[in-house]
Amino acid sequence: MAHVKETAASLLQLANLLTIIRLLLSPVLFWLVYNAEATKGTSWTVFGIGLVIAASDYLDGWVARKAGSTSRGGALLDPLADKVVILGVGYFLVIVGRYWWLPVAMIAVRESGITIWRTYWLKKGIVVPARKSAKYKTSVQGAAFLLAVLPPLENTDWIVATTLWLAVAFTLITGFQYILDGSTAIRNQDA
Repeated sequence: MAHVKETAASLLQLANLLTIIRLLLSPVLFWLVYNAEATKGTSWTVFGIGLVIAASDYLDGWVARKAGSTSRGGALLDPLADKVVILGVGYFLVIVGRYWWLPVAMIAVRESGITIWRTYWLKKGIVVPARKSAKYKTSVQGAAFLLAVLPPLENTDWIVATTLWLAVAFTLITGFQYILDGSTAIRNQDA
């Protein structure tokens, strides 16, 4: 039994390490996007690093599930890493002229607002649990950003804009879902 607990603990540490690696790779990704300004942020290097970061996001979740549980640190680090990557890449894609600022601002406001809102209720002892749809939302955001840096799409702005607006839609819908979930959790707490 002790061996099972040790294995689960080391898997959780591995999952958290993968999340930390994702956070550490983020500034490299941002710098590469910024330095690819001549091609509106597109480059095979940027795309490759973006794929590695996306794979690490999937892998850390898989490793944590394999361990049979998640750690409190991982539960905080994983969404933080997601937000750092998504908002950072979005910001730099605006700087290099690949994205229009409005959809990126909408994503940033929703991400920040829901994080503040969930933290507020957590401090009051009410947990608004993460939704599976939020993981899909992060995947759609990541896919939109990967398509934006894909070199063959450098001059295909309509695909890039369409996928970004799709990411905005997913982002806003999951934000409303969190607000509804929070309202339900608050009513259940009061009952």
